[in-house]
Amino acid sequence: MHPYPHLYTVQASANPTGDVPVTSAGLPALATAPPAEFDGPGDRWSPETLLVAAVADCFLLSFRGVARANKFAWDSLECSVEGKLDKVEGKTHFTHYVVRATLRAPAGTDEAKARQLLERAEHVCLISNSLVGRRSLESTVVIG
Repeated sequence: MHPYPHLYTVQASANPTGDVPVTSAGLPALATAPPAEFDGPGDRWSPETLLVAAVADCFLLSFRGVARANKFAWDSLECSVEGKLDKVEGKTHFTHYVVRATLRAPAGTDEAKARQLLERAEHVCLISNSLVGRRSLESTVVIG
């Protein structure tokens, strides 16, 4: 890993109507638009879906690192994240994130250890740690 601080740069530009392309050096451009809830088309990534996707992605990558550091064998991890956007005291922001994760591990896996590592991954996720909303993890461990 590179020493801190890390800097991430993204460019975006907009016209009065149409998609907003989001780019970063060396990465494919993403066409974004408002979500359907804000009268957008609902068929493109939006800032809201990108933020919630970042929580899911960070959780999965954090689990990879935690599992590797603990020499924990696993087969697959799937998750869905639900972000609740609400208006509180006149400000619109995400108030709660629920990570629903299903971990599949080989027969003989210690289920308590698996749950502990899932909790650790949620705890160390830098994206979630950077947000103000409440967080909760609902996990399922499937062994064998």
